[in-house]
Amino acid sequence: MKLSKSFFYTLRENAKDEDSVSSNLLVRAGMIKKSSNGVYMIMPMGKKVLGKVENIIREEMDAKDAQELLMPALISEDVYIQSGRREAFGSNMFSLKDRYGRPFVLGPTHEELFTIAASMNGKSYKDYPYNLYQIQTKYRDETRPRYGLIRVREFIMKDAYSFDIDEAGLNVAYDKMYDAYCRVMDRLDLTYKIVRADTGAMGGLLSEEYQAISPIGEDIVVGCEGCDYSSNLEITEVMDVMETSNEEEKEMNIKETPNAKTIEEVAAFFGKEAKDFVKTLIYNVDGKIVAFCIPGDRELNETKTLKLLGANEMELAAFDDVERVTHARVGFAGPIGIDCPVYMDRQVLHMKNFIVGANKTDHHIENVNCKDFTPVAVADITQVKEGDICPVCGKKLTFDHGIEVGNLFKLGTKYSKSMNLFYTDANNQLQPVWMGCYGIGLERCMAAVAEQHADDKGLVWPLEIAPFKLAIVPVSLKDEGQVNLANELYDYCLSKVYDVLFDDRNERPGVKFKDMELIGIPFRITVGRGVQNGVVEFVERKSGEKVEIAIADIKAKIDEIFG
Repeated sequence: MKLSKSFFYTLRENAKDEDSVSSNLLVRAGMIKKSSNGVYMIMPMGKKVLGKVENIIREEMDAKDAQELLMPALISEDVYIQSGRREAFGSNMFSLKDRYGRPFVLGPTHEELFTIAASMNGKSYKDYPYNLYQIQTKYRDETRPRYGLIRVREFIMKDAYSFDIDEAGLNVAYDKMYDAYCRVMDRLDLTYKIVRADTGAMGGLLSEEYQAISPIGEDIVVGCEGCDYSSNLEITEVMDVMETSNEEEKEMNIKETPNAKTIEEVAAFFGKEAKDFVKTLIYNVDGKIVAFCIPGDRELNETKTLKLLGANEMELAAFDDVERVTHARVGFAGPIGIDCPVYMDRQVLHMKNFIVGANKTDHHIENVNCKDFTPVAVADITQVKEGDICPVCGKKLTFDHGIEVGNLFKLGTKYSKSMNLFYTDANNQLQPVWMGCYGIGLERCMAAVAEQHADDKGLVWPLEIAPFKLAIVPVSLKDEGQVNLANELYDYCLSKVYDVLFDDRNERPGVKFKDMELIGIPFRITVGRGVQNGVVEFVERKSGEKVEIAIADIKAKIDEIFG
């Protein structure tokens, strides 16, 4: 591609409204441009990168015998009602009505439609197994879009679905996709971890995530200093290794605690530490007010809690609701005498003579024990902390930040049963189909690579997904020798169908060099004064190494790059 005849631009200054390395560099490199909050244009240079990411994914999917199709983005809302997921998605779905008043949504994901499609060729056990996939735009009304392409409202995803007659078949399909995803991530040159995760609104038997390690990652990837344990923070178990106190249980005592509401304030009042308290958190869970008792030095894990209650959504209760169930101002909630169900973290069982709110303004109760109130259930509902015990080997847990770029789900029969996808087995009996679901976010992959492969000069694309592998840059368009050689090398690349960039703009050499560094072209041939001596300069973007190569040898070097 000749830049003088192309739509090409770069920005010298940092983008003012971007909050990550990748989004800033991708905007500056002219690869993306924000259209509205959480919605981006993919510009020509960015489309080149995205297209190569797409090609890698398509190649690996096809290698596993998956077949590509394309689903609609505009979907009848009834489809999600039938599967039971409309309520689970809630306001995250973009919803609209057609001219006849019928409700539709913009598809956030496509399990339901793939299940419907599968029913067209799934009457007998002999029709299985198979795997279908698409590369298509999804829509989710994110509450807080951020980090450029990493959390957006409109994005391209590759989603695949496997269909088998039993769990053993599903396991085989899952392992094939696991291998394909590892190959994709390796070809993208991502540093990543594979972690166990919550199945969330997708449901099913198992979920694993591919997390690209990055400081801006919104997920906490839990690892271990002693083994290869890896998990998402949302589902990591807090090991029940706390020793039960041998303290003698004392009588409860209500104390006036004026102006002491927070754990820190109450701890200072009693001269105690946060671990000596049990805090009572009050939430609105699917429209019902519920209290949760956890150790004072821990945080509630909402994912575990929703799973325990079989609920869809939870948020901190409104002040009016808190005061209604506690009969006190906010800040004095406790499990004794509260007018709502109470759930308790299992670590509290080991505590004695702890302090709780008294459900009375400016009062707390000391010397409370588990016999003094009755929770609905006791379970692991707190967040794991760095340094906690590994559930596999007992060593300390470590934390990393990760960007979720891919996920795998063993859906089991969840969707086949709700969407009536059955087959007739060898005994002529109807059986539900076993399904798996496998997703990769293309723009997320692009952004994650940009996060991991960049320096103070700009992007440093891995060779396989760079917009162009090689840039040919003549220093002076007034020098006939330079121009002729640059054109000769460019024509040679075209004859070999090499994807090459020819910077023939009438710009200063420094501008050209900086642009090639900013957009991350892996290799550059600078055609300059050395032509008079029979050499050109060859520059490697990643290392910055510059070497002179004889003109007679440069075509062989080009072949090596594209080989």
